Amino acid sequence: MLGQTQAVGLNAFAARVVDVQASISSGLPGFSVTGNPDASVREARDRVRAAIRNSGLSFPELKVTVALSPADMPKVGSGFDLAMAVAILAATDQVASEMLASTVFLGELGLDGRLRPIRGVLPAVIAARQAGYRRAVVPIETIAEAALVEGMDVGGASDLGEVTRWLEGDHVLDTVHAAPVTQAPPVPDMADVVGQHEARYALEIAAAGAHHVLMTGPPGIGKTMLARRLPGILPPLGLEDSLEVTAIHSLVGELSPGRPLITEPPFVAPHHSSSTTALLGGGPGFARPGAVSKAHRGVLFLDECAEMGSHVLESLREPLEDGEVRVPRRDGVATYPARFQLILAANPCPCAPAHDVDCVCSAVVRRRYLGKLSGPLMDRVDIRVRMDPPGNTALMSGSGESSAEVRARVTAARAAAVERWSEFGWRTNAEVPGSALRQKFPLTPEVLRPIELFLRDGRVTARGADRALRLAWTLCDLRGAERPVEDDVAQALLYRDRGASW
Repeated sequence: MLGQTQAVGLNAFAARVVDVQASISSGLPGFSVTGNPDASVREARDRVRAAIRNSGLSFPELKVTVALSPADMPKVGSGFDLAMAVAILAATDQVASEMLASTVFLGELGLDGRLRPIRGVLPAVIAARQAGYRRAVVPIETIAEAALVEGMDVGGASDLGEVTRWLEGDHVLDTVHAAPVTQAPPVPDMADVVGQHEARYALEIAAAGAHHVLMTGPPGIGKTMLARRLPGILPPLGLEDSLEVTAIHSLVGELSPGRPLITEPPFVAPHHSSSTTALLGGGPGFARPGAVSKAHRGVLFLDECAEMGSHVLESLREPLEDGEVRVPRRDGVATYPARFQLILAANPCPCAPAHDVDCVCSAVVRRRYLGKLSGPLMDRVDIRVRMDPPGNTALMSGSGESSAEVRARVTAARAAAVERWSEFGWRTNAEVPGSALRQKFPLTPEVLRPIELFLRDGRVTARGADRALRLAWTLCDLRGAERPVEDDVAQALLYRDRGASW
């Protein structure tokens, strides 16, 4: 007797349909699972057996073997429970098998037969659709998340009994879940920021081109306040980006049932004591996404970055360059997208007085404090801003521009960049390779004169020159011009050179 269903196995951000076969044969009663399962999958034997019996169904008192194929793929997590139970019921002719071949089953079973939510339902259903399946059964709590995938007939079940009755044609699975709708936390408004016009404009430039920023200045000057308002001036996520970001947060298990789709750029601010694993991802067993992946298409804010370990900061270099993070595992390499904007904030020295004249740190101590920000890392940061305390007049003045006004300019600049780079698949100026800027969109020698001078004096590297060109194109887009001029290139170089006097 043989029964077969389908589930979906997750390997980092990649998902793959897994065939679940159950064989019932004569011999000593037993239940074995094959196919490279981890501990949680092996423990499914007890959950599935109890769930079937407590649902009023019969578990065979024979030798039960469940095979998960392909066998060379590691099987991680409890999401195979439902598929294993249905395969056993199909092998014992307790459910109809007409719809099994076109359906994937996802969910963890409780001992009482209830279907419990699992992580990663969204990427699993996307993988099922790409593999040609058009029907999925998921826990009712994750139905809103699974329903985001167009072209899939998704049904939510509360327990194993509902699934069996649905297979027999005696029940209709739910397509909605009565979860209270939750609103995303409001993003603070730029109008709250008093003074700091230079830093505000620097963040506007960064938002328009997806550039990385370093802000230095004494504590309480507004570095964190400005960084937390950056998502409010970024354009909303498109549908493709929303699904990708939502899939990452689904793997982390941070999606709200009342707000399944993430439509605004995420803002992630890990503590300065975070480890490399917390930043990049990993952990025992299933490699979970880290902070850089949770900030995909959004903002990664590292406050007090000079207090972080140098090896942690250096681990950011590859994700900043490649837009993805690769976590080595025993069975291969787990790859997650990580196209984020990095915002660094640091005090100028360890004592961090309100005014520089009160600093008690020596020049050596000050240089060593920010020395954790290595040259190769800082070469990837396009904008460096030194923030000074605002004057009394600024503190007493009215509010500045709102986030909505700034967002309108940023959105227009990004639209210009998308139109220019759409032929090549790039969407922001920060993604464009330097070779493409030099060969396909070359500027005149007169416009490039400032870069030539900086290269001759050793004030900028070849990588830095390319990044300055990208920043110049962003300044051009904000002006609404067609091509950068010499002033744009010079201003871009100055934004990179302002941190040289640390």
